[in-house]
Amino acid sequence: MDVRAADLGCPLTGIVIAKARVRRAGAAYRRSETSRPQVNTRWAVSTVIDIYDPDLYVDGPIHEIFAELRRTRPVYWQPMPGEPGYWAILTHADVAHVARDPLLFSAEREGVILENQPPERLEMTRNMLLMMDPPRHTEYRKPLAEHFKAKVMGELEDRIRELTVQLLDSVDGEVEFVHDVAGVLPSQVVGGLFGIPAADWPSIRHWAEQSTSQQDPELVGDFDATAEVTKMAVYAIQFAMARRTEAPRADLTSLILAGQYGGQAMTDLEFGSFFTQLVTAGNDTTKTMLSSGLHLLLQHPQQLRALRDNPALIAGAVEEILRYANPLHYFRRTATADTEIRGVPIKAGDKVAMWYTSANRDEQVFDDPQRFDIRRNPNPHLSFGLAQHYCLGVHLARLEGRVFFEELFARFPTIEQIGDARRIRSNLNNGLKALPIRLSR
Repeated sequence: MDVRAADLGCPLTGIVIAKARVRRAGAAYRRSETSRPQVNTRWAVSTVIDIYDPDLYVDGPIHEIFAELRRTRPVYWQPMPGEPGYWAILTHADVAHVARDPLLFSAEREGVILENQPPERLEMTRNMLLMMDPPRHTEYRKPLAEHFKAKVMGELEDRIRELTVQLLDSVDGEVEFVHDVAGVLPSQVVGGLFGIPAADWPSIRHWAEQSTSQQDPELVGDFDATAEVTKMAVYAIQFAMARRTEAPRADLTSLILAGQYGGQAMTDLEFGSFFTQLVTAGNDTTKTMLSSGLHLLLQHPQQLRALRDNPALIAGAVEEILRYANPLHYFRRTATADTEIRGVPIKAGDKVAMWYTSANRDEQVFDDPQRFDIRRNPNPHLSFGLAQHYCLGVHLARLEGRVFFEELFARFPTIEQIGDARRIRSNLNNGLKALPIRLSR
């Protein structure tokens, strides 16, 4: 079972493909196993850009390419090696359109990643909120959402601040910020939220990180990511079984196990899926928000100085970080019936990818979208998704981001980047794998 981040989690396979390539093509492809003809010639031009290739994102998101495609082919057909391609949905309005119609654009039918999954893998992930459509999604999400409201999450601020202070007090001088700092806090927060023993937090972090590294050989190493994520699910199932024999506690595990979902209690297997989803998302997306956020601020020293001078700006800065460096590039849906977007025919069964990285830079929505601006308002970014699958942990993520940067800037008057930032090789994860910095008190 491969799990990634979303509603609070998402599966990902480790498909390795060739270097980025730009192919010459006519107005349409020949129909084949991997391509569908783009019959609407309004969007046809002479080159086809392979936006599927994970190597294309190693040097950063391809914003110039996305900007051109939004102007010329906002509904873009992208072939894939060895299986049918997909429609890349690139504008803010069209991404919102797809997100708001789960009956026409299904997450449950074929999952949320571009690569088709075998039936047994889809079955293993069907208990994740990310992989559910209404009405089942509503039956599970509604009672869970009560525990993630802004007021409930706000009550965690003191504990999150305590964990943040402990972490920052333990580091000084030269550090690798992504894993030694940004990657530590999320697993501690989620572990505490569920009542997981502190001794197990490092294991949770390891399992979560392995689940999101499938396209980067350096990060995968010798580990079998499927096996590592399965370990996390088994841990959660056994944890739920043990907790059912104990008196309820004041943590999320007890609240979830006591709830009713579609008139029934959550099974241990369902708890394992939900736990894996939340932990993976809580770790990976928050780690990306913190590390990419600091990297952006170091590249924009005047805006960093403004945050130091006025910490009240930090909450807005977190939103701009999420817009400018959204942790995930896309999520997939599958068309359940013939339809069209901007006059482009979409057939039943076609893959449809909501490309957040492009939508968050849409000129029709954002003024000067390529500019990083911590004072941007309004900021209707789509990094938390939209509609039924709007991120369940949105208030927790915002709280972690605000508290972390408040404490980081208060403790370290000087923060310097001392080496090159390196990005994850991935067409799904939009984040860093290394950011060497020097912290000076």
